[in-house]
Amino acid sequence: MSILYLDTFSGISGDMMLGLLVDLGIDLDAIKTELAKLPVSGYRLEQRNEKRHGIGGSRVEVVCEGKQPARSWTEIDTMLAESTLDASVKNVARRIFRRLGDAEAHVHQVALDQVHFHEVGAVDAIVDIVGSAIGLHLLGVQEISCAPLPLSSGMIRSAHGAIPLPAPATLQLLQGQPVRDADNKRELVTPTGAAIATEIASFSAMPEMTIERIGYGVGGWQLDDRPNLLRGIIGTKTTVAGFDRDSVTVIETHLDDSSPEWLGSLIERLMNAGALDAALTALQMKKNRPGTRLTVVTQPNDAERLAQIILRESSAIGVRLHESRRLKLRRESATVQTTLGEAAVKLIYQGDELLRITPEHACCHKLAEATGRPLPEIYRAVTAAANRQFGLED
Repeated sequence: MSILYLDTFSGISGDMMLGLLVDLGIDLDAIKTELAKLPVSGYRLEQRNEKRHGIGGSRVEVVCEGKQPARSWTEIDTMLAESTLDASVKNVARRIFRRLGDAEAHVHQVALDQVHFHEVGAVDAIVDIVGSAIGLHLLGVQEISCAPLPLSSGMIRSAHGAIPLPAPATLQLLQGQPVRDADNKRELVTPTGAAIATEIASFSAMPEMTIERIGYGVGGWQLDDRPNLLRGIIGTKTTVAGFDRDSVTVIETHLDDSSPEWLGSLIERLMNAGALDAALTALQMKKNRPGTRLTVVTQPNDAERLAQIILRESSAIGVRLHESRRLKLRRESATVQTTLGEAAVKLIYQGDELLRITPEHACCHKLAEATGRPLPEIYRAVTAAANRQFGLED
């Protein structure tokens, strides 16, 4: 299985992502050809080789040639939906824009359909996001992983005046994701970069792989403390009989004096903080006391942070941590159209074989509430529509 690892030591932005894809071998003219399918004009894409701290890479910049109209999220989403772009490209670009629109709506406390991307920002975001979706489709990797993002501090100017770093939309997009202090006053992670990363990638330490290609997307900053580059590493990930393989950290502790109310909230807190899974198991402990085993599965780089949450927010005075090998079926997200509305599903693969399709509960729950239909009926309708769409028998 081929995997792309985004090494974000100097952050991520839309233009850095485009530059990285070109540096990894994607023809910029091929991206331009696909972008021409959108009714967006008044810009050009410039590519040049540049160096940061002596390391060479590709710089791809959107240059606006005239005044651009402000475009709402609704207008952009409709434009993408009605375009002749490849279906998978269209789907990824719409999901990224939906993430970005939701974050902006939350920050500005307006409805999603009232979110506007103003002038230059509108065409920048369209080209960066759609261009990245096109480039990733052409790259053809099966999995994307991303390092925790470095967040800066300080203030920057925006269309709304001075705002703090990380930009509020960036911070909203990264809620629930691992981040780290950048110890830098420049905006290393932009809202567009954060939207792309959170939609296309899972966050983790560098996975086991055999390295095949390395590329660098060059950013616009000249920084003293680091090269302003987005590094991408493509490799082959080891698989066993069609399974993915990685390592996780398992955190465990036994509790005999914690309130059940605390434990329920603790599980929710751990999941929101980035745990891959968390569970409670009933125990019979010493002195015949009923107790509970707390088990948390996490990425190794998140283990100590989550252990600290357990020690601070439960009665535990110690936890056990051990590394565990994991075999996984590959998962992809998709949407299907049903007679009751659009629904999100997970596609479950062993290697290249599609084994089954699982409806997303939250989406089915919303459809059940909106239509007044029983939840099991919604699940059956979504499953049947997905099986038809992806060629599985009922």
